[in-house]
Amino acid sequence: MKLISTTLAMAVGLTLSACATDMDRGGQGRSPMGTADSMPMMKDMDSGHMRKMMQGWPKASRDAVMFMTNKYGPPAAVTSTMAVWGQTGPWKRTIVYSTEFQHNFPGPHTDVMQQFIDYKAPPSMYDELAEYDGSVVLERTTGEMSARCDKEGANFLALNLADEIVTGKRSVAQARMMYGEQAMAMMAKKSAPYTEKLMFSAKRNTSDTDQALPMMKK
Repeated sequence: MKLISTTLAMAVGLTLSACATDMDRGGQGRSPMGTADSMPMMKDMDSGHMRKMMQGWPKASRDAVMFMTNKYGPPAAVTSTMAVWGQTGPWKRTIVYSTEFQHNFPGPHTDVMQQFIDYKAPPSMYDELAEYDGSVVLERTTGEMSARCDKEGANFLALNLADEIVTGKRSVAQARMMYGEQAMAMMAKKSAPYTEKLMFSAKRNTSDTDQALPMMKK
């Protein structure tokens, strides 16, 4: 089984320990996207402070912060390297990074926004999910799955198809092809339902504490 790196997610989890409060402040009626120049319109957080913290961030990261702020409200925390939201809409938490991660599937772009949900998949499926999309990450112990892209719609798409792989509805090859088709439709502003919301029910009791070795049992 391939080893899926969890270093970044573990570090983020430590940062979020004080930030995992409900941040859904009824922002569903706000405009879906702003620009970097509209930063002073942010509500409930000093815009000057945010601009200072985000100084030097790439445009993709600033656009992601604006999208999240306009849709869900301001972040719970902002540092020089990330902006963090707790529970918002379907997301357990969202992190926008100041660092861009180059990603060439389904086409060249940079990943800047990672969004998490509670999810449990059999360990036997981890290989398939890694083959499907290297920016979809499963955390077996915490029972979480995340997608990291540049837009929320792309993260919905990535997770919806990951669930279809786990549940046997699509093969890896079929999911990758569907991803490309839905991504192109989204960019063309055509119907792309997989990019609009999570299409599967929320999971509960997803953590997997594993089992202690006999020699380690108390």
